[in-house]
Amino acid sequence: MLTSMIPVAVLITLITVGVRIFGVDITAGVSQISLCITALVVVFISMCFYGVSWSDIENGLNRTISNTGIAIFILMMIGCVTSTWMLSGVVPSIIYYGMKLISPKVFLLVTFLLTSLVSVLSGSSWTTIATIGVAMMGAGTFIGVHAGWLAGAIISGAYFGDKRSPMSDTCNLSATVAGVDLYTHMHYLLYTNLPSYILSGIVFTIAGFIIPTTGELDLAAQYAALEGTFIISPWLLLIPLFTIYLILKKVPAILTLLISAITGGIVAFLTQGTVVDQVCSSITGTGNRFFYFMMTVLANGTELETGNEMLNTLTATGGMQGMMNTVWLIMSVVFFGGVMEGSGMINAMAEKMAGTIKSAAGLVGSTVGTCIFCNIALSDQYMSIVVPGKIYAETYKKRGYAPELLSRSLEDSATVTSVLIPWNTCGVVQATVLGVATWTYLPYCIFNIASPIISIFVAAIGWKIRKLPQDGPQESTYIISTNNITDENNHE
Repeated sequence: MLTSMIPVAVLITLITVGVRIFGVDITAGVSQISLCITALVVVFISMCFYGVSWSDIENGLNRTISNTGIAIFILMMIGCVTSTWMLSGVVPSIIYYGMKLISPKVFLLVTFLLTSLVSVLSGSSWTTIATIGVAMMGAGTFIGVHAGWLAGAIISGAYFGDKRSPMSDTCNLSATVAGVDLYTHMHYLLYTNLPSYILSGIVFTIAGFIIPTTGELDLAAQYAALEGTFIISPWLLLIPLFTIYLILKKVPAILTLLISAITGGIVAFLTQGTVVDQVCSSITGTGNRFFYFMMTVLANGTELETGNEMLNTLTATGGMQGMMNTVWLIMSVVFFGGVMEGSGMINAMAEKMAGTIKSAAGLVGSTVGTCIFCNIALSDQYMSIVVPGKIYAETYKKRGYAPELLSRSLEDSATVTSVLIPWNTCGVVQATVLGVATWTYLPYCIFNIASPIISIFVAAIGWKIRKLPQDGPQESTYIISTNNITDENNHE
């Protein structure tokens, strides 16, 4: 156990120094290199002092890569969808119609609901916060809403939507690490997500009527910029409805994303003339422009000039290429997790941390606590999913619990609490984007605080705790009887 903690201590040291020196840019390479260096430390200790062969380490690495490989492709598809949904006018239309509902008394609730919806459709809490979140932050500040409450409503809504979207990278990663189907994971996660969401909605509704506001809400400039750049129409909402249909039909996530991305790109080319003209300014011929537009928005994304600085930020997309940094980070996490598993260090920690736990509440509580500790110590939500997932996977199986209980516990803790840690990459990014210190918005992130608590509570009362199927006595009797008959026939 103590030896296994040496690489963890090395990683914590590297990440801590990285956050202090590089700040928000730590995920642009520092975290990745830190993970690779730490993996080398694992290999050195295992092979030199414990006689672990490279083939054992490589086998662990191969298992980890095979378990998370599909998540890499899903991440790239998410980049495509985010780009085409923005440029087709889907997200701008949602923002346009959503902001029409705003009044000072329900501003926090509408902000919470709107960021939830955009996050479900985009599959990214970061994208939601950096776009509609920034817009709502500015509007809320204008009418005098407390900055902590504003940021709390934005973050709560964005992270709920991220948990309810099949396009979410963390949602897919949690399901993959636990070895469970994505839609099974999402359905089971609803048992804890929904109570946390309802509680958050109630709190933000009450707060909206209690918190004093000043000023008048005037979004005329934002409306004009949206209408001047995009064709705004409720018909565009058919694209997310089509995607929801594919989800309900349980089309594989990667195919759903690809079909949705291509559909969004085609609609963008047919309806958004201003956008097409900016992207294809140097291309002539309808066929050539269509090919160039589709390849550009799917692969590289675009930056539009709308005449409004806020809208320029809102509409900037990265396409598939924009997800490469996240892919790089996940691959580095996979490398670290793979060598930790292959070396046996994961098992050593698992025996100490989960070996004596018997009840579902104890196991879920231990998982939640470990994930929060990893967010504090490792400063990255991806590592806080993969490392505890590897530690507890075998324990859940041995105790007879279904893998979706593990995936739900990971989601209810690792992803939602990452933004509450000031030196975690999520905390650094969101505090910078919203212009509100982490300690200022932390008490108001109701969904993020409630999720791990409700996850443990649900396990404690034993509600909807799924077990692995067990072989019944009749099946065993049948097998024994069949073998006896076969033996008698052979004897005859």
